[in-house]
Amino acid sequence: MSTRQALDTRAITLMLVLCAVWGMQQVVLKATAADISPIMQIALRSGVAALLVGLVMWWRNEPMSLGDGTLRPGMLVGLLFGLEFLLVAEGLRHTTASHMVVFLYTAPIFAALGLHWRLPAERLGALQWLGIALAFGGIALTFLGRSTPANTLTGNVLWGDFLGLLGGVAWAATTVVVRSSSLSNAPATQTLLYQLIGAFVLMLAGAFATGQARFNPTPAVWASLAFHSLVVSFASFLVWFWLLRKYLASRLGVFSFLTPLFGMVFGAWLLSEPIETSFLLGAVPVMIGIVLVSGGAWVQQWAGRFRTAKT
Repeated sequence: MSTRQALDTRAITLMLVLCAVWGMQQVVLKATAADISPIMQIALRSGVAALLVGLVMWWRNEPMSLGDGTLRPGMLVGLLFGLEFLLVAEGLRHTTASHMVVFLYTAPIFAALGLHWRLPAERLGALQWLGIALAFGGIALTFLGRSTPANTLTGNVLWGDFLGLLGGVAWAATTVVVRSSSLSNAPATQTLLYQLIGAFVLMLAGAFATGQARFNPTPAVWASLAFHSLVVSFASFLVWFWLLRKYLASRLGVFSFLTPLFGMVFGAWLLSEPIETSFLLGAVPVMIGIVLVSGGAWVQQWAGRFRTAKT
């Protein structure tokens, strides 16, 4: 019977790199939006990544079995995954990348609520409920009293933020379906392939339906597509699934708050996006809430060791 390890230097280093990569992706989408729309870029990156995952499965002799009960939940997670990024792409037309990454990464909060309802083993403890309360309080605060940044595309920042929040809900729903269906026992590559195919089909159709299929092949666009296809949608997810198989998920989950933190820093640094005080004050409890929900067990163990050391 395999056991998960506590985090070592390798795992911590990989998690820091992954969080930086995931925090950067919204910034890169926004930076190249004039030459390729976010919805078109996500469609293309999903298609390329799906081909790469398919090649990995072929190399590993992992057949894509459709008769193992995963087809229906696989189609559902593909739809939800595509919906998530459809909301992200549309939201980036209205809000900043730093806002988007914070609202998108509220997903662990909504996933925890969904799993609490669906699976008895995923019941929330007092510390996790505290984290959820903090996160929702922070979300409410970020929507209050903010002025409109001057460099947004449409100025309707609140609408873009709301779409980012809905993207987090769609991501959470994907997690709940995976954990509570036959996909929970399926190979990670098969689940990822369902998601990528769903995103490719839905996003490509959405790009043409909304007149956002423009593609100006500048060097920056090619570099962005390579980053999103090879690094984000392919390599980072394979590394993440490898980490989940080897290390304790509760320890890895504590790093969740770093992704929106990286996203805000990159957005302010590379895109000169303003970070409003009221938004920052709301983002802090959101990130604390993510830590408490994702790594509540670890936080409790750490606090217990600290109290023991004090006595």
